[in-house]
Amino acid sequence: MQPEPAMTVRDVAGYLNVDEKTVYRLAKRGELPGFKVAGSWRFKRADLDAWIDQQKQAAQDNSGGGH
Repeated sequence: MQPEPAMTVRDVAGYLNVDEKTVYRLAKRGELPGFKVAGSWRFKRADLDAWIDQQKQAAQDNSGGGH
């Protein structure tokens, strides 16, 4: 089984349904798991899926209302 090819900024923007500028901004801040190859950002789908799960968990924790 071949490994999945790395995703480009455009791929990620489409996958997350956000603007490409948002992907660049999050990646530069280290908030989105990515890596650079020859100066271009690349992302692994498995890393993004794990990141999405973390975001969902954080949203649930924050809306838990610890009153």
